Amino acid sequence: MRLHRMLSLVIVAGLLAFASGKPCETQTSNSELHISLNKNLLRSLETQEGLPNPSVHLALRLSNFHNLAMESEHLNKMKNDLHNDIQSSLSNSQSVVGHLSLYTLALKSSCYDLNTITFTVGERSETLLTHLKKQMEQEKEHIAFSHRPLTNYYQYSLGVLALCVSGIRVNHHVSNKLIKAAEHEKFKQGDTESTDTYAMAGMALQCVKDAGSHVQNPAELDTVLSKIQQKLLASRRNDGHIGNEFSTGLAVQALLAMGAPVSECAASMEAMRTDARNNRYNNAMAISQVLPALQQKSYLTVKSKECLNDDDTLVLEPIDPMVVLPSQTKVTVTVEVVTSSGVAALYSVEVPKGSSLLEALGLLKMKNVGFTFDKESSLWGPFLSVVNGEQARQSDRRYWHLSSDGTALSEGVTDFKIDAAQKITLKNTIY
Repeated sequence: MRLHRMLSLVIVAGLLAFASGKPCETQTSNSELHISLNKNLLRSLETQEGLPNPSVHLALRLSNFHNLAMESEHLNKMKNDLHNDIQSSLSNSQSVVGHLSLYTLALKSSCYDLNTITFTVGERSETLLTHLKKQMEQEKEHIAFSHRPLTNYYQYSLGVLALCVSGIRVNHHVSNKLIKAAEHEKFKQGDTESTDTYAMAGMALQCVKDAGSHVQNPAELDTVLSKIQQKLLASRRNDGHIGNEFSTGLAVQALLAMGAPVSECAASMEAMRTDARNNRYNNAMAISQVLPALQQKSYLTVKSKECLNDDDTLVLEPIDPMVVLPSQTKVTVTVEVVTSSGVAALYSVEVPKGSSLLEALGLLKMKNVGFTFDKESSLWGPFLSVVNGEQARQSDRRYWHLSSDGTALSEGVTDFKIDAAQKITLKNTIY
């Protein structure tokens, strides 16, 4: 009881500081920024590579502004391309909790009848929600004997949230595993606490509480929700970001969902607006997490979404394609590859200033100096899967950790730009 009261005092103090902030832009200026971000998301539908992104669809549907024709077209693409990809994964007994959950949330945001969406595995056809429940049971069982999910706690949280907002009573054993993981601070990426996971877990468990679902210990749930709020507030930086630039959107969504008074002029809102005006969000996935937060909504809003009288005023003006000429200035990039056994190899390559990290690695590969790599696609864009013949697979709980001059990168290989000479380290890391 003393711990719960102490957490509450910390949170109240934090929220008082969080709710206040310097005077911010006018409502009109903010609205114009929201529309600009919304249009960028719509344009991403026309240029996206790979599968339709359900997170983008979710943000478009949660927005105050709409282009219903483009949203409807994207919904149909998801029901075909993304659906078929998930179907293939399920048929191959792969765990796809993350994609299945985001697909569920995206369909729900369009007020689509989820009971009409089915997948067929082994000649047996079952609904999307049935498959999601089964996937969550498998994740829960994996936690029981190995103390971690098949995927990760971020995807596990997404699964709890997707079931909950769809009106499914979440098995209390499933939600309890998430409560215990938060309680024992299991939300880590390597040695670093994952702000994104705390945020998603906060939204999921708040939904469970709001739904009145049976949990083994309601007081424990309240304490954990307080702890998650405290974790998010404690990870605020002096510049207003929570965690980093790309976790602030989800963190603000979670605080809003959990009832924290995040004012329009809070430092975190100002930080996201500044990032947006400085074109920091080139990645559609990043915009999809920031836009709902800027409009003071969260993924929990999907639960009460009604698709009646939607605004349909958003029109995309044609824009002249920009031709970006390669920079004449060259910078030297040193690339260090550290294998899982700790063996390091160094390479060097000159690249045009402003090149993406992916372009720099491609130029290094072309030099035929023994450096090779392969990449895979994700909703955030391509990521490194194999470097110099060594894999870093999720199934082995490994990934290629990227850093520049010792500082971990918060962007992926296509979004991080090489603007100065630096040392890039690719390290095969366990999580």
